[in-house]
Amino acid sequence: MRSRTPTRIALYVVLALAALVFIFPFYFMIVGALQENPTTTPAGMFPTGGWTLENFASINERLPLLRALLNSVVFTAGVLLGTLTFGLSAGYALSRLHWRGRGVLFVVMLGVQMVPFQLLMIPLYVQVAGSYGLGDTYAGMILPFFINTTAVFIFRQFFLALPEEMFEAARIDGASELRVLWAIAIPLVRPAIATVVLITFIGPWNEFLWPFLITKDASMQPLAVALANYIANIAQTVANPNGAILAGACALALPVVILFCLFQKYFTASDIGAGVKG
Repeated sequence: MRSRTPTRIALYVVLALAALVFIFPFYFMIVGALQENPTTTPAGMFPTGGWTLENFASINERLPLLRALLNSVVFTAGVLLGTLTFGLSAGYALSRLHWRGRGVLFVVMLGVQMVPFQLLMIPLYVQVAGSYGLGDTYAGMILPFFINTTAVFIFRQFFLALPEEMFEAARIDGASELRVLWAIAIPLVRPAIATVVLITFIGPWNEFLWPFLITKDASMQPLAVALANYIANIAQTVANPNGAILAGACALALPVVILFCLFQKYFTASDIGAGVKG
């Protein structure tokens, strides 16, 4: 035990240093957003000036911050709804239902993941905005991200790890496949759902290229696009541009941090074997 003590102390020191490195950007961002005169120099790590909320008020005066937040929430919620609905259904069908061609379809799905979205963006814009007339709409922003093949892959792998005996017992009792999915499969893959929610949330919440392309009306732009326009066109006209930019970055980053804290307890291995006697 004594020989392990120095190793354990060294491990804790390394982990603490890694945590400080990870936390520092958030610390710098929050401190800069609340300072009267933030700087980008190393001296800014140790604030000496006064504290103020004027930076948040300044950015809110020059762009519709609450409206942009609402647009981001609607955009992200729509993508999450489609990702969970189709991801769970497709993952279950590819893992637990036996039908001809499911292996080929899974390979095609993996191939689709290798196609960069930037390559499809212009054809998608022509189709969504031109053919469907969905420019400057929530549906136009959500539609290209409504089905996430990464989520399908994650759910498929989790469903494959579940014991087949539980599904067979439910089918013998007369449960339909939808009932089996809802009552048995989904409760056992909560870690996968938490992972998919977090990954999917970060994507559309920070997405810039597609909303920037599909939305021309400033009132429909999500927060990431609105902040980019603010930095490019308006930031230098305010008295404290660095503080206003960091305040906007706080507004963009805070929901992701809160979501991670809420779902952190679900990032644990589920006790899959507990549902099978033997």
